[in-house]
Amino acid sequence: MKYLLDGQETERLIFRKIQRSDFDQWLEFFKDPRTSEHWIEEKESPEKECTKWYEKQFSRYKNDKGGMNALIEKKGGKLIGHCGLLVQTIDNTFELEIGYSLLSEFWNRGFATEAANYCKDFAFQNELTESLISIISLTNIQSGKVAIKNGMTAEKTTTYNGNLVNIFRIKKVDWEKLTVHKE
Repeated sequence: MKYLLDGQETERLIFRKIQRSDFDQWLEFFKDPRTSEHWIEEKESPEKECTKWYEKQFSRYKNDKGGMNALIEKKGGKLIGHCGLLVQTIDNTFELEIGYSLLSEFWNRGFATEAANYCKDFAFQNELTESLISIISLTNIQSGKVAIKNGMTAEKTTTYNGNLVNIFRIKKVDWEKLTVHKE
């Protein structure tokens, strides 16, 4: 469970483990056609997709493969999305990814950047890895912008789960340089 940020906070967000009781709120993510437009795999009903998503996260938790954290807005106490550190295999290499997804009503308000930035700092400060990636569909311009704001650069294009994606990366040594300039 070293990759989970349960109980961590940013200025506007609380990170916690996902819970089965979040299902109905998160189901809205799968009902919105814009949230899956960047992936070419066939989708089942929103209910089935949401169920598969939750089972995958609980499996990640159980097998210490990281996982998404629920993002709770401090102001209203509402679930706004998920963000977390995920153990991934990309081109036969184990990587630690910062993943993020928000309900569309919370897009373009800086929440994804705030959460992703916190995950980056958490991973490097706790010596979890020497580099972090974000896996982003070639067509998902908004998520790419979040990765860039998070100090990442597009490193390569590859195939992930049948989709062409950009792999954005930041190395710990580059993060340390950025951190020095912030102080």
